[in-house]
Amino acid sequence: MAGINAHLKVKEDKEFVLGRDEAYIGVLIDDLVSKGVDEPYRMFTSRAEYRILLRQDNADERLTEKGYKIGSVTSERYERYKEKEKLIKKGLEILRNKSLKPEIINDLLKEKGSSPIKQAIKSKDILMRTEINIYDLKKYCNELENLQQEAGKLGKEIFETLEIKTKYAGYIEREKEIANKCKRLENIVLREDFDYGKIVSLSTEARQKLNKIRPKNIGQASRIPGVSPSDINVLLVHLGR
Repeated sequence: MAGINAHLKVKEDKEFVLGRDEAYIGVLIDDLVSKGVDEPYRMFTSRAEYRILLRQDNADERLTEKGYKIGSVTSERYERYKEKEKLIKKGLEILRNKSLKPEIINDLLKEKGSSPIKQAIKSKDILMRTEINIYDLKKYCNELENLQQEAGKLGKEIFETLEIKTKYAGYIEREKEIANKCKRLENIVLREDFDYGKIVSLSTEARQKLNKIRPKNIGQASRIPGVSPSDINVLLVHLGR
């Protein structure tokens, strides 16, 4: 393990990196390198800033592809994952494209204490209501019923994923945007011989921490305790960014 992420070496001498938004081991390695430890380190979920992305239900989505490339996932398991991925994509398309008319869905909405609709709306908009779950919706959508039969034993996992991806789509996309923005900071490299003591605009604590830890890039520097966002802005200005 090296650097600020978990690096995986594969047979073709290529590296695959597990970042903080991809796996808890990425958080663990980055914390140990960036922050250091004065006492035993425990990997709590609260240490991860991208907990919406690091969910239990999407672990296979985050890690199976990389696991297969380094040889830790069998071909059989990988094919099962690809089949599940295909069915989830199909389910999301159904929810995006299938419209439900008032005369079909309003009885359910009234039963669940949700406002009835006056015109046909997409299934995903019905599912986004807190009172409605995907199994409620399935009773009024033949396409979802057929999908469950096609999925077989995977049906429960697929329907759970469809519901989470639909109900929390806004939160998930926002966290992805934040993660991508932070990843761009990883590309701004800091020289190993950089003398932070000469930048008087940095806080005293930031100068001490940066000189001690010697971060490899701005992304790592931003996660060091005692280095504030204003200190990061000073570094960016100093680097001409």
